[in-house]
Amino acid sequence: MKLAILADIHGNLPALDAVVRELERLQPDYVVVNGDLINGVPFSAEVIDRIRRLDWVVVRGNHEFYLLDLGTARAAPGSDDAERWGQLHWLWDRVTPAQAAYLAMLPDDRTFYLPSVQPLRITHGLPGRNKVGLYRSQPDDKIAAELTDVRETTFVTAHTHVQIDRQIHWLPEANGELSTHPHGDMHQSAGVARHWHVVNPGSVGLPLNQRATAQFALLEAVDDAVERGGWRAQHYEVAYDRRPVLEAFATSGMLTAGGVISTLFYWELVSAEPEIIYFYRWAYAQGLDPDRDGFQDTFRRYADESGRAQVIRSADPLT
Repeated sequence: MKLAILADIHGNLPALDAVVRELERLQPDYVVVNGDLINGVPFSAEVIDRIRRLDWVVVRGNHEFYLLDLGTARAAPGSDDAERWGQLHWLWDRVTPAQAAYLAMLPDDRTFYLPSVQPLRITHGLPGRNKVGLYRSQPDDKIAAELTDVRETTFVTAHTHVQIDRQIHWLPEANGELSTHPHGDMHQSAGVARHWHVVNPGSVGLPLNQRATAQFALLEAVDDAVERGGWRAQHYEVAYDRRPVLEAFATSGMLTAGGVISTLFYWELVSAEPEIIYFYRWAYAQGLDPDRDGFQDTFRRYADESGRAQVIRSADPLT
């Protein structure tokens, strides 16, 4: 049994098409998309249609919620600000009601109970928190603290756009904290050891591991003695031509409509690094808050003073 796991396509249709061609070679039994089909690259509507035609299993991500919540009481604070959220408004005008309804009906969390194999849990971020991800550098105990309610040994996440394959072990200390009841006996905690196999397939459309490829994972059911949890992960990456994608930022009108955020997504496609995070970190280090002090003005300073714009220009396939 083989499952192909894709995530974080972010509207990058050429990257998705490259992965589809590779899947035709690999021939998995099922294909699962773990959220963030849309937003970031100009082909979100086309990505939705492509995935619907393929009839894959899909889990919703946080970027689906940005679209579905726009104009409601659930919307992100300030999302009516066209300067800060212009890309989302541009996307809203291009997604049809039928496409939005498809996204609205997707689940946020799935558990697969396939015959003769161990169960597998999949969510975009963490269960009930699709904006929270896991990172390569996190210590085991920090990851374990996030996964205490996940009963399945194999847990597939996404959101951070970085490929991960980690076995997480958690064993309470022998002299751990005492559990008390105000009107009962004091007793020592049970101290049950826990274990999880954590997999992140990486990002199809906007990887952030300094490799500008389309990335995904293949999970193969194996004996528990081979891989704890019964699923062995193999990561893949596929090269594709990014030039038409980068050109579409301008020709589609998204770059003009989206301003700073669309520019930073463009930079991420060029560099395969977390350019939005870099921008905010720089701003905070200068005592600036882009959401308070103005996105355009703060970004102009960032581009001029940080040297990051020159780094992107030197790496851009279009220059």
